[in-house]
Amino acid sequence: MRNLVGYHQAAATATISMDDGKVNALSPQMFGELNSALDQAEAAGVTVILAGREGVFSAGFDLGVLRAGGPQATALVRSGFELSARLLEFPAPVVVACTGHAIAMGVFLLLSGDFRLGAAGPYRITANEVAIGLTMPRPAIEICRQRLAPAHFNRALILADVYAPDGAVAAGFLDRVVTPAELGPAAQAAADQLARLDMAAHAATKRRIRQPVAEAIRAALEEDARALAATAAT
Repeated sequence: MRNLVGYHQAAATATISMDDGKVNALSPQMFGELNSALDQAEAAGVTVILAGREGVFSAGFDLGVLRAGGPQATALVRSGFELSARLLEFPAPVVVACTGHAIAMGVFLLLSGDFRLGAAGPYRITANEVAIGLTMPRPAIEICRQRLAPAHFNRALILADVYAPDGAVAAGFLDRVVTPAELGPAAQAAADQLARLDMAAHAATKRRIRQPVAEAIRAALEEDARALAATAAT
């Protein structure tokens, strides 16, 4: 089985790259490898760059697992939102290099980074659940609430608006857009700058700001689990 996540550490930065050769579907294997890479970076105390493959950051959950339903699908969804909470609370700075399309759970991971760079191009950035017949998960609402501009929060979630990279900056999905050729160097420059922060102060401040968000995400996960169990029992 090929690796889906690459890990490269140099000086004060670890670059974690998702690449399944397709759309970077977030599968159990992908989540396992992402968490292992984050374990390495956390143990090393380095700044993280989280990137996708050329043209796509991630198109969201592995639909094969989701459509099969049952405990595996439930566990997959939990893994995704637990990873978002982990990124939001990660003790070192996290730079996200959005290499292209970011859809559904891919968007929620994008929104969980500290500084988010996007590649310019004909890419879709969207929380498309409502467009494909899914009620927006409660944890996703909490993730979007803390980063999206108020004027775009309802449009993005209730109307499943699709954003191009430039428009995604105003909406709050991204902080800055650069050309695809500039994305890697710009992410590295941002990581280098953030590595000069006082890490103890960074981690403590992040906890103060993000702990309520992470707790809301975890509480929302449990609320969704209870709602699913109640539906299954009827």
